[in-house]
Amino acid sequence: MMRIQKILKARVAGAMVTLIAASAYAAGGAAEKMAAGADVAKLPGVVLTQKLADGLPPSVKSSGVLKVATDLTPPISFHGEDGKLIGIDADIAAALGVILGVDVEMTDVGAGAAIVPSILAKRFDMSISGINDDPELEKQVDVIDYMYDATTIMTIKDNPLAIKGMEDLCGKKVAVSVGTFQAKMVEAASAKCATPVNIMSIPKMPDVLQAVRTGRADATVNGYATSVYTTEHQTGNGKGLQALPDIRLAVGYLGMLTAKDNPQLRDSVVAALQQMVDSGAYETIMKKWNLGPLAVKTVKVNDAASMPAD
Repeated sequence: MMRIQKILKARVAGAMVTLIAASAYAAGGAAEKMAAGADVAKLPGVVLTQKLADGLPPSVKSSGVLKVATDLTPPISFHGEDGKLIGIDADIAAALGVILGVDVEMTDVGAGAAIVPSILAKRFDMSISGINDDPELEKQVDVIDYMYDATTIMTIKDNPLAIKGMEDLCGKKVAVSVGTFQAKMVEAASAKCATPVNIMSIPKMPDVLQAVRTGRADATVNGYATSVYTTEHQTGNGKGLQALPDIRLAVGYLGMLTAKDNPQLRDSVVAALQQMVDSGAYETIMKKWNLGPLAVKTVKVNDAASMPAD
């Protein structure tokens, strides 16, 4: 645990937010094919691996398409200036397509809380999105742990309310994404307050951040790496945002999700990711997006219990 906390002190960027919700939201966009750009296609290990392609479930092999859900959590997954999905997940998705010999179609579902229901309903084969793994989530779906993250607090620039920890959120207006791990953390903190936290539940993470920028909320509790990235790359209208980097809570994994009745897909993706790790391709992608300190050495499944959230 201390090792990961020390790693997170390094300059990181990216990552995001989780979910364990049972209700769905409307889809946010159309499916987009993740084609490997030159910088990804040339990486060692990013080559068609027939043994892994043969291990895919029949439905994916017959269609030649892997349907992937995501949501917007820069720089994990977000829209570039041309409107296309970019980020670490887009690069990993494109690399997986090459290794597994399929087209990877990624869809921004619009809200993180829509992802689990969409996997359970078979609308998508899997998710590639920065979702915090935890034991409750693992009861619903299989979670492929593909990077580390933590949680921190974000305020407007210069932290005028002098927030130093979760206890300082008592009586404050705090915006959170619906159905996320961080929302549960705020609810638990509020239960300990003499004056409860005024929790503002908002479906989409960009709107959560905008609530703080414009003063509708005093703070948000968010993924550590995403918060650092947002601090360094200000976007949106309103005052600038500031992560509180000394606050690093709930160090754990971010995961990709697959249905529990689809072990063939899970195992094929795990093997393809491990091939990327072993070849160095994964680390190169992580460093490209300034996420090197969050890289895992071994891709695991349903491993949240090994990373206690305290």
